[in-house]
Amino acid sequence: MANENSPLLAYRLLGEEGVSFPASGAGGPGGASARKLSTFLGVVVPTVLSMFSIVVFLRIGFVVGHAGLLQALAMLLVAYLILALTVLSVCAIATNGAVRGGGAYCILQRRWTDATGSSGLRTLPQGYGWNLLYGSLLLGLVGGVCTLGAGLYARASFLTFLLVSGSLASVLVSFVAVRPRDIPLTPRPGPNGSSLPPQVGHFTGFNSSTLKANLGAGYAKDYTTGATMTFASVFAVLFNGCTGIMAGANMSGELKDPSRAIPLGTIVAVAYTFFIYILLFFLSSFTCDRILLQEDYGFFQAISLWPPLVLTGIYATSLSASMSSLIGASRILHALAQDNLFGVILAPAKVISQGGNPWGAVLYSWGLVQLVLLAGKLNTLAAVVTVFYLVAYAAVDLSCLSLEWASAPNFRPTFSLFSWHTCLLGVASCLLMMFLISPGAAGGSLLLMGLLSALLTARGGPSSWGYVSQALLFHQVRKYLLRLDVRKDHVKFWRPQLLLLVGNPRGALPLLRLANQLKKGGLYVLGHVTLGDLDSLPSDPVQPQYGAWLSLVDRAQVKAFVDLTLSPSVRQGAQHLLRISGLGGMKPNTLVLGFYDDAAPQDHFLTDPAFSEPADGTQEGGSPALSTLFPPPRAPGSPRALSPQDYVATVADALKMNKNVVLARACGALPPERLSRGSGGTSQLHHVDVWPLNLLRPRGGPGYVDVCGLFLLQMATILGMVPAWHSARLRIFLCLGPREAPGAAEGRLRALLSQLRIRAQVQEVVWGEGSASSQEPEEEEEGDFVNGRRGDAEAEALACSANALVRAQQGRGGGGGPGGPEGGDGEEGPATALTFLYLPRPPADPARYPRYLALLEVLSRDLGPTLLIHGVTPVTCTDL
Repeated sequence: MANENSPLLAYRLLGEEGVSFPASGAGGPGGASARKLSTFLGVVVPTVLSMFSIVVFLRIGFVVGHAGLLQALAMLLVAYLILALTVLSVCAIATNGAVRGGGAYCILQRRWTDATGSSGLRTLPQGYGWNLLYGSLLLGLVGGVCTLGAGLYARASFLTFLLVSGSLASVLVSFVAVRPRDIPLTPRPGPNGSSLPPQVGHFTGFNSSTLKANLGAGYAKDYTTGATMTFASVFAVLFNGCTGIMAGANMSGELKDPSRAIPLGTIVAVAYTFFIYILLFFLSSFTCDRILLQEDYGFFQAISLWPPLVLTGIYATSLSASMSSLIGASRILHALAQDNLFGVILAPAKVISQGGNPWGAVLYSWGLVQLVLLAGKLNTLAAVVTVFYLVAYAAVDLSCLSLEWASAPNFRPTFSLFSWHTCLLGVASCLLMMFLISPGAAGGSLLLMGLLSALLTARGGPSSWGYVSQALLFHQVRKYLLRLDVRKDHVKFWRPQLLLLVGNPRGALPLLRLANQLKKGGLYVLGHVTLGDLDSLPSDPVQPQYGAWLSLVDRAQVKAFVDLTLSPSVRQGAQHLLRISGLGGMKPNTLVLGFYDDAAPQDHFLTDPAFSEPADGTQEGGSPALSTLFPPPRAPGSPRALSPQDYVATVADALKMNKNVVLARACGALPPERLSRGSGGTSQLHHVDVWPLNLLRPRGGPGYVDVCGLFLLQMATILGMVPAWHSARLRIFLCLGPREAPGAAEGRLRALLSQLRIRAQVQEVVWGEGSASSQEPEEEEEGDFVNGRRGDAEAEALACSANALVRAQQGRGGGGGPGGPEGGDGEEGPATALTFLYLPRPPADPARYPRYLALLEVLSRDLGPTLLIHGVTPVTCTDL
């Protein structure tokens, strides 16, 4: 393993992937010493209290009274089905390795409603100021408990649990023990401000007639809002009361064994609350008429053996829900702050006590809730709160779905009662419920989540998180690579797939960017050969280099892969890369090399703005500067890792492997705007010159239509498609023999260009007049000059003449008529930005390799940025 000390179980729970904690701790902020809560106190109790809240006391009558028993049961089943699907995802993730602190990323707060009901006495003054005072006092009490730590919170929650359980027990006993009674209801205001006649509700005891009357729906106006209820509105209220399944998961950092406690405790809590809700629905339908259910949502007090105990339960559930929300939110905020996702905004939430309690996050959460209390109108937040819960649930289901679809071998939770079907159904159900409850809040929450995701993506997260998107991409890429059948390749869909061999990127940045422009959506691989023999080394020196090369790709803003190899020689390493780079149908078909000459290499890291770095040699985050990871450029006259013989041999090897070859010379002279990712950024026109004939084997006639010549045309056309080269004009030079009539060959070439949809200016130039080749062109064989069949002096003279011809045409306008090396009828025009030359095949005799390289040097001398190209594969097609 690359790092034997790296944690094997570094998975995160729910939405808190990547929460970083000190290595000395096993979990939350305080380390292992902070993990002291059992399954019952840490998960069951807070989850039960959060799922009950005040709804269990004040909304049972509302749901049954409007929806009837049958629809109420259907609503409850649907609500708990959604919760159960999410619980399955929670259990799967929680049992897949170690669980750290932070819980689910959801900062939500419960709301207060009328705690006394219509039949109770309003013992406290009402109004905005009084409500703000009550809420602030309660928030201060809750904040004080949470600030003192999870231990005190657990004891307070257990005490609250006992009070709520006792209150519910008294209600259940009252349904059986209390005799039938009439319950006077508070008169409701009429349409003109007058009061309606008083109504009387009836507690009938267990009565089949009462049950029958309550089976069907009877939607009416809600006496608290005046709005007519519907299935959707009633379901929203019920579902809002059932949420809270994350209360135990939010305490993951304080649990002794979160991988066991979270799934077990959450399932127990969900089953328990479901049973209590079902029981209360049936008892209410059997014993209370619809008037009582619809007109007094707090009727539990009216039928209770001891009403103050019910009121105690109402306040206790509200208090417990507030504590659960505040302490859960503080843990989530602390996890966010530890990840430094929002910078200084959440910096105060990082503060912890000596015991590991994140009291800074508690105070931060307290301040946020206090702002909500100041805003007032807490009831208007009910739909938003529920939608946020659903967003969190959908995110959990989506996380589990992603892990399941990614098929990662390390995703093997011990809880197996789930599948991608349950996860997908959970996501769909949550999204459906969001828009059913509040379309506006649902759309706004999804938009907010999208903006936050975009922000976090732009900022970048810690590399230690482990991104499930990478696993999904791997899964999909592997699947489609298997379907990319090389046997189905067609010339119509050919694209360049480049392997650029780079010795030192400090001197090759312009070429690196130019190759990125030439790839046209194809594969682009940066290859590098490290010299050495693994047998004589203690470890592989190549693997540690990948980080620096990948950083280079990011900084240069090119879309390239990196492939490094270790080899005794550069030539052998190049052979390795040509054979093994890529995968399946995505393998390099073109080798790109820098030109081998005596020019002193430049250090483009010093002049390129993208590579400017601090003077202390470090980057943001303390990592070494990129300039320190690559050696300085080779000094002039110093030994090279590649000899001229091996350089030409590498070119010959690539051609033998049926790879196209591109040799790039003087790319450092390219204007910076031509290498940018955007438009050219200048109105100055430039030419791109293409010479599709072998200038070292001059011949007129149809030589421009061979495979290599068409390859040059294709590569030049591809470059013209890049935005930075849109303003450049393509010129194609057609060489005429001394006895060839002008115009005929140009016409054929223009017809071919029309078929290939290539827009270019064609210019004819006379080539070969006065040379030995003009006397016997029909006897000339391919490679005469490079293979030494003609004298070296004659070959060099021909190369000099060809170089003079190309230089004479650079900077000339589009005259289009014949011209010679000494001039032409073209007028001075835009300069040539890049020249494409036909690269002759290397000689068959390896002893001629140095002479071949010398001819190439003479041919391309002082031409500015030049690409010498030899193509061996058909790349153009006239068919659609």
